Amino acid sequence: MSALAGHPGPALLARRWRDPAAWRTTGDVVAILLAAALPWSTSLVSILGVVMLITMVPFLDLDRLLQILRRPISWAPIAMFVLALVGTLWSDAAWGARLYAIGPAAKLLVLPALFYHFQRSERGLWVFTAFLVSCVLMVVMSTAVAFNPSLALKANADHGIFVKNYIDQGQEFSLCAVALAYPIAQLVRARRFGAAVLLTAVMFAFLANMVFVVVSRTALVTIPILLGVFGLIHLKWRANLLIAVGAILVGLAAWSVSPQLQSKVATFTTQYEGYRNDQGITSIGERLEFWRKSLRFFADAPLIGHGSGSTRHLFELAASGSNVSSSQVVGNPHNQTLNVAVQWGTVGIIILYVMWAVHLLLFRGDGFVPWIGLLVVVQNIFTSLFNSHIFDFHEGWMYVIGVGVAGGMLMRANSKVEDVQGQAVA
Repeated sequence: MSALAGHPGPALLARRWRDPAAWRTTGDVVAILLAAALPWSTSLVSILGVVMLITMVPFLDLDRLLQILRRPISWAPIAMFVLALVGTLWSDAAWGARLYAIGPAAKLLVLPALFYHFQRSERGLWVFTAFLVSCVLMVVMSTAVAFNPSLALKANADHGIFVKNYIDQGQEFSLCAVALAYPIAQLVRARRFGAAVLLTAVMFAFLANMVFVVVSRTALVTIPILLGVFGLIHLKWRANLLIAVGAILVGLAAWSVSPQLQSKVATFTTQYEGYRNDQGITSIGERLEFWRKSLRFFADAPLIGHGSGSTRHLFELAASGSNVSSSQVVGNPHNQTLNVAVQWGTVGIIILYVMWAVHLLLFRGDGFVPWIGLLVVVQNIFTSLFNSHIFDFHEGWMYVIGVGVAGGMLMRANSKVEDVQGQAVA
């Protein structure tokens, strides 16, 4: 016998090694594992991202890839990376800081690869399902940690945080909660009430965690916006009115029973007053100071900015001991537009906004997949008012996976429609 029973022989392994379908399936599996790992690990996501790209190499269709690279949805993120690379040439920062600044933009290079892969794959929904299931497990662990903090993997973790931080967790849970609105609405229309009730329970599990366990200011601001986008696109005005009234009632009820929610909302005013009166360092005060200084940095070099990795050096030069907030030194102004503007000026802002615009236009159709892609882009745009979420590891990968997989699935669906239309004409 050439192989042990139950194990493939060398000939079979060789055939699989030369089988494009086997490599495509391997790429699917890696992408699914990557999405499932995102809520839990950064190192594993980095490793799986590289492995996924490697699986695409052996049977790469260069003609198809070049067609995708010519589209704005691909060359806009590539242009952002190229700008970060070229921007090292006019930066005054140390070379270590310049090269480090390239890394956050490098993940955008994965977008065309995902477009290419999932234009051919039929397992795109598996990726989104893996992310959803992983986030449901995170809800369970977050709730458990809230009752027993010793279960947290992260030392000195915030209340209800099993791993990572409350911003990342809020991004995950708010995305999943609002994304479920579309399939729930479709199931109700199809009178499949059992499945609708199950998904509704999952949605309320996410929302309950964000109200009673881990409250994120960013999520509080963006969830109403995301729900508004859903209502404007998919519902009639009467349904929108009912949902708005219901949301207000639910919000008031949550406010009355959740001390965590009351405390988090109160920080909007207390931290702002603390910043104005220089009563110590607060997150809102820091952001306002970062934005004020960043606008000044941008005004000093409005066309091409100060170069890659220059932000921290500029804050060091502008640090003042006369004010607690003014003395803070950071490499990230906590606003995506300002982060780009300081380093690469108006050129960088134009590329960033073009990338967002073309990705929004990509998902302007109806259906679950366009809804997922649109939601990911809209969430990233609005949360980037308060953070640099394209360049942040966790949120940046959420954007890359969501836009890349959904975009590839849409291109696959469109190509099938074109084939059918071509056969009908013939």
